[in-house]
Amino acid sequence: MANRLQGSTSPYLLQHAHNPVDWWPWGEDAFAEARRRDVPIFLSIGYSTCYWCHVMERESFEDPETAALMNERFVCIKLDREEHPEVDDLYMAATVMLTGRGGWPMSVFLEPARLRPFMAGTYFPKEPRPGMSTFSQVLLAMSGAWRIQRDGVMKQAEEVARAVEEHLARPARAAELGQKQVADAVSSLLRTFDKAEGGFGAAPKFPQAVYLEFLLDVRVRAGDDSTADAVDFALRRTLDRMAVGGLHDQVGGGFHRYCVDGTWTVPHFEKMLYDQAQLLRVYARAAKLYTDPFYAHIARRTAECVLRDMTNARGAFLSAIDAEVGGREGLNYLWTPAEVAEAVGEGDAPLARAAYGLDGPANFRDPHHPGDAPAWVLRLADRPEHLASGLRRSEAAVAEDLARINRALLARRGARPQPRTDDKVIACWNGMMIAALMSAAEDLNEPRFASAAVRAAEFVRDRMISPDGLLARCERAGRASVPGVLEDYGAVISAFVALRGLSPDWLVTARSLVARALREFSDHAGVLHDAPSGRADLFVRGRSTHDGACPSGVSLMLHALLDLREATGDKTHSAAAIAAISGVSEAITESPSGSVNSVRALLRLLLAAEIDPGEFDSDDAVARADVAHVEVLADTDRVTIPAEGPALLNLAIRIAPGWHIAAADAGETPAARALYPLRVGVVGGTGLRAFADYPKGTPLGEGDARVLVHEGLVELKVVLEREGAWTGRPLLTVAYQACTDRECRKPAVVELDIALDPA
Repeated sequence: MANRLQGSTSPYLLQHAHNPVDWWPWGEDAFAEARRRDVPIFLSIGYSTCYWCHVMERESFEDPETAALMNERFVCIKLDREEHPEVDDLYMAATVMLTGRGGWPMSVFLEPARLRPFMAGTYFPKEPRPGMSTFSQVLLAMSGAWRIQRDGVMKQAEEVARAVEEHLARPARAAELGQKQVADAVSSLLRTFDKAEGGFGAAPKFPQAVYLEFLLDVRVRAGDDSTADAVDFALRRTLDRMAVGGLHDQVGGGFHRYCVDGTWTVPHFEKMLYDQAQLLRVYARAAKLYTDPFYAHIARRTAECVLRDMTNARGAFLSAIDAEVGGREGLNYLWTPAEVAEAVGEGDAPLARAAYGLDGPANFRDPHHPGDAPAWVLRLADRPEHLASGLRRSEAAVAEDLARINRALLARRGARPQPRTDDKVIACWNGMMIAALMSAAEDLNEPRFASAAVRAAEFVRDRMISPDGLLARCERAGRASVPGVLEDYGAVISAFVALRGLSPDWLVTARSLVARALREFSDHAGVLHDAPSGRADLFVRGRSTHDGACPSGVSLMLHALLDLREATGDKTHSAAAIAAISGVSEAITESPSGSVNSVRALLRLLLAAEIDPGEFDSDDAVARADVAHVEVLADTDRVTIPAEGPALLNLAIRIAPGWHIAAADAGETPAARALYPLRVGVVGGTGLRAFADYPKGTPLGEGDARVLVHEGLVELKVVLEREGAWTGRPLLTVAYQACTDRECRKPAVVELDIALDPA
């Protein structure tokens, strides 16, 4: 019997439409039902190509007893994270805060009044496992807590919501931006670069295309040979190792999502459109920069993979290809030497074995099914010219033979049971792919890629933009659904600007989308948000600044505005970009590499002389402030932070007579909210966090003008703790805003001359 998901357009929701769970789609009807019944909401978030989502469905959501418990105690909501990234971001932040880790399926328990989470996790097993509660145990515990410990549940929900708001929606505090943040981002990436295997960091290894694109921009403009050489090495080692490894589908082209090991050998086998788009662009750019035919070959095969396997009949691009076949992860992509020999024939079998490592031991054992026979993920030992040299054959001959081998293997693979394809069309990812194809068409001299880009753009324009200019997030089976969020507008605008040379109409549409986006997603100061204002289903209106597997929405919109500025010469677009980057400037200064696509936009602004390269200053920005009225002193000039436990230091802030600074908690009046509060922080590296025991301020003013402030001498106790990998040279900062009774200076961020060392 079908449940309420049967009318959905999301393939992920439709996968669950016949579960015995009484699933509801995300929406006001479900929220109202939970309030009517006075029960918590169980929110399950995933996506159609998620392996562990399939596992939890088979174990729990298809089990009648578990479903009965869920239906009795909760209103159960199923949400596709790809349809609603703005919702997923909020609950993922809560999950990480509550558990220390994230992932999908995400399992979140919400109080129904304001949809705030009070408990969260990811996959829960049906049967007991060491160190893990069963899903039924979790359900009973959460239902019991709601009935018996309601006050505690609501207090926890309030605390989690406040923490998520601080992380994703804290007030936009503008900070000084300039060349330093660009240099810090480069330095951070080069420090975390894996010199042996490429990439950034250890296993699991993600392609992190946003890093590579940023380094390509830096490399083109590198001012000195040492920087250029270091960037060249990081780029080429990473591009080489990804291309020859199992991350790259050697048979069919394109890239899997990530690798579970440190050598790019065994992938998590799903293929995502956003990865193909970003890596196509990166490899095509690198092919042109380095005059490298191997990179051009990888770029072409990535585009061809998308055009063959991830394109619908109308030319739009599909979201993803599943990792799973028949309940086994990656089964379609695995081989044995005998299967390869049978597919390619006796004449090509020796080269196939040598090229793809089939003469060595198997490199894949299914961790979920240890009884299955070992198998091989196909990977090359090295770049083609080195492979040819080892085989004592010409590079051209080896390339021709490998192409023939891959055609035979692809034909054999096509006869196997195939993974599912998530066939919904996502505006953001299509925009990224359209822009990548246009870039590759020029860099690789491939007009057919431009033709494919136009077809997809026409689909988005004709089927996903309403007559009044509203962009839809998704389209499937002739139905556009879910309003677009900031990232959709940013990516589609850039895509349409990329098409301007083919028709001026694309530029007209891009400009109308920009007007709509700024109206929907920016506030009075030009600060961008992920979702429009007034969304009752969001307990926080988020402003995600982190660039991960996909660039953040704000960074995509920054580049869209700059693309339009370059295409039209209209400085209103760069002015909007400056206001928007001011809104994320604090995040950029705190972690330039974490907001690397926004830093790439900053680099574009600096190079175009749209802002002063020495400092970033606008009406809303934090400029180099006059700090003569406030002095910050420390009781030491060096602190060693142990691996476990805190390190302590004392700060004294001396405020000149006639001046005051806003307290850390300045109050809730309009006057208090307009001031920058006292804050201690860390910039210039990672692995360290700071906490301060802020004293309560003294009241100043009355009514709406009442503010809690500090005058004279303020003493702070600061706690420093390790958090994650230590990189860079962290600096302790103190931020404040100095005022008199008549005026307030711009906020200042002071970097303290204290050496911070890891133990």
